Amino acid sequence: MRVQKTFPHGGRTIEHGTFEVCETVWVCAAGCHHPSGALVTQRAELPAKIIMPNRVVGYDVMVFVGLQRFIHHRQREEIRAALRDKHGVSLSSGEVSELAKLFLGYLRVLHEAHANEFRRALKSDGGWPLHIDATGEDGRGTLLVAMAGWRRWVLGAWKLPTERSDAITPNLRTVVRQFGAPCAVMRDLGRAMRKSADELVDELDQQIPVLACHLHFLKDIGNDLLDAEHGKLRDLFRHFNVRPRLRSLTRDLGLKLGEEIEEARNGLKIWQDNEENSHTISGGKDGIATVRALAQWVLDYQADSTGQDFPFDRPFLELFDRCVLAHRALAEYLRKSSEDTRVYKTLQRLQCILYPVVADVPFAQVAKRLRSRSKLFDELREVLRLVPRESDRGRTVLSKPSPQPVEQAMEELRDIQESVEQFYISLESRRSNCGSAQDTRCAIDLITQHLETHHEFLWGHDIHLPAEAGGSIRLVDRTNNILESFFHGMKHGERRRSGRKILTQDFEHLPPEAALACNLNRPDYVTILCGSLDQLADAFAELDAKRRKNNLAGLPSVNPGLAQPSKIASASLPSADRKIIRSENMRRRITSAAKARAPRASPMRSPGRRATVK
Repeated sequence: MRVQKTFPHGGRTIEHGTFEVCETVWVCAAGCHHPSGALVTQRAELPAKIIMPNRVVGYDVMVFVGLQRFIHHRQREEIRAALRDKHGVSLSSGEVSELAKLFLGYLRVLHEAHANEFRRALKSDGGWPLHIDATGEDGRGTLLVAMAGWRRWVLGAWKLPTERSDAITPNLRTVVRQFGAPCAVMRDLGRAMRKSADELVDELDQQIPVLACHLHFLKDIGNDLLDAEHGKLRDLFRHFNVRPRLRSLTRDLGLKLGEEIEEARNGLKIWQDNEENSHTISGGKDGIATVRALAQWVLDYQADSTGQDFPFDRPFLELFDRCVLAHRALAEYLRKSSEDTRVYKTLQRLQCILYPVVADVPFAQVAKRLRSRSKLFDELREVLRLVPRESDRGRTVLSKPSPQPVEQAMEELRDIQESVEQFYISLESRRSNCGSAQDTRCAIDLITQHLETHHEFLWGHDIHLPAEAGGSIRLVDRTNNILESFFHGMKHGERRRSGRKILTQDFEHLPPEAALACNLNRPDYVTILCGSLDQLADAFAELDAKRRKNNLAGLPSVNPGLAQPSKIASASLPSADRKIIRSENMRRRITSAAKARAPRASPMRSPGRRATVK
């Protein structure tokens, strides 16, 4: 060997801090070549193990940045400050962003490299149920995730232009090719997911149950059953400007109270604590504060919600009920009101705002229909046992149920199935006895149609494990809540990082591998992947060592880059197109053509018939 070159370069690692290295590269004196054609060279092993190729930062720095960004959801400046203050490593904001993307690329390659080990672990469980779902923001940044239900591992994640079966099915095939066939498939009721799940099971030609999420099933019925009437009620409130007028009244009264607001609040508390049924409102500032509180109570109708959104909450029906109740109370307060003219007129003003809700006939009609349909929906919800516990109220996602013995869980499933069948029979009976109540018949028909369409996909959660896995029975979750909770956690973390409530831009640019990073919170996954998080940097370095070895041997290798998104433009306005159509040249070309004053032509004409210009 002889010296080919000697060159100095810097290094920045968490283990060693910032340092300088003078490295010597040796080359074979006989001019030997690798199969790839490259000269046979030798260099020090340590720098290659700790410093990334063509960079001066170490693998441990990249791992630190990646974990902080995608596990702890830190901002770039927070990551820079932690590196600088705790480890003496200085990075620019751009370097932090680049290292975060590189981290995801390395993680994807490492995940795929250990696919066989993950496959063996899943097989040792007796199989694995495939949970699939997609999320996004405002129809953009659609993220598809495939998860192993019993292990809670994300097996694959992809960005889709839109939620279409021709974009979903190839990704599901990839998961099956890497990790084996699932023992069940859990999906929502969307057309694309249904078609993709059916296609996958048909291709596998195995007895794999396809299950519909009970919560999505319930939501789907609720939306079809309640959305139209709830929308009509919302439009009525908007037509009469009830909420804006209530807000205006409370603001005006707050300004009138001025700096005496605290004293007035104390008077309001005294009025609230009065247990005498005198039904009177005192005069002066205390009376004004009481009327203001009545208007605020109506506006606070969202307090009656459970936090689970429509159709489980019907906020405008709650608003209607509060308006009616408050209007009745106002009639009594006005009848026994004090002689304070200002308080009396303020009560009348509030009564005038609420009067259309009580007097306008469509309000009562729509509310009656909505209440009747809501009763049917809530009855189905009770039958499916998807009512949250009191301790869960106010949460967006139903909490994870406490573990049950398999026999008890199977008995509960049988009870639910029997209850659903009895509910279906009772609906048929009620339909024949509802007489001329056309809306009730339509509501019953809608529910029975859903039950008939999806009945076969609502049951079959008991999976018989093979003998090598114990030969017992294991149950698949009734809902896709594990993925719903997963998406909720991802978005919560992104909001923490960005400080934005609307995540349209963030989710559109978030790499799908960010979902894989969440696996690093699963100890059993990390054990197979790299042993421990402390060894993750070494695992990444080993990937590069194998890649260099394959390159020299002329063998194919995988570069640790991010997965490329689908090139099929099924979205109406993807971000790549927005950049083009928003350019000044686009407007210039259209404006130029518009000013050419072409002859007017009929907007519609039959094929083969030419327009005649006179």
